Amino acid sequence: MQPEARFLMAYCERLGSPAFWAEPLNALTNAGFVLAAGMAFWLWRQRHPRDVAALVLILLMVAIGIGSFLFHTIPNRRTVLMDVLPIQGFILLYLGLAIRRFLGAPLGLALAGPVLFFVASAGLVQLAGASALRGGIGYVPALLALFGFGLALAMRSRLAEPARAGLTGDAARPIARALLLAGGLFTLSLALRTLDQPLCSFWPWGLHFLWHLLNATVLGLLALAAIRAINPR
Repeated sequence: MQPEARFLMAYCERLGSPAFWAEPLNALTNAGFVLAAGMAFWLWRQRHPRDVAALVLILLMVAIGIGSFLFHTIPNRRTVLMDVLPIQGFILLYLGLAIRRFLGAPLGLALAGPVLFFVASAGLVQLAGASALRGGIGYVPALLALFGFGLALAMRSRLAEPARAGLTGDAARPIARALLLAGGLFTLSLALRTLDQPLCSFWPWGLHFLWHLLNATVLGLLALAAIRAINPR
């Protein structure tokens, strides 16, 4: 596989170079996703029952790290798909899991929710333009969903009586904190991703590697929240 010209100017650190290690920071920081996945897997093994959905999330985190590494070393049409598809898979699976596990919604809604989310996200990208926020516009719906679920669980944690389904009370409180913290980190992460090119003349190493490190933390928090929700105690 050879690098493609249209990807060679995508990030400050590369600056048009076709070399394999033209983006060392962007490439190596993908280890953060694998490390976060390893920590989540360690916790997953301690919990019973062992949840298949959470395991798939962990495997997707590994795939995100590998795919992003390949894209930042050999940027072309195939590796960009290896970078993007696991991310989209994680977002859609987590959305369905959150609807079902955190809020206790019916299975049909948990299945339909990700489909509607995907359609709405694609519509936003078409409306705003794929280049909006330096290509980060597609992540805005996921950011809003993080805060939405976090706030919903924070409200459920204050219910005087347990809801019929989903997390409430002491079980909902730590999950709400994790989601809101993940939302704050993802906000910072998206801002740094957007500023990668504009600040390139001042910081030639770019800021995209911080997007990787912060997002690895975000995905780790989300995976831990999903695992903890299986058995809140």
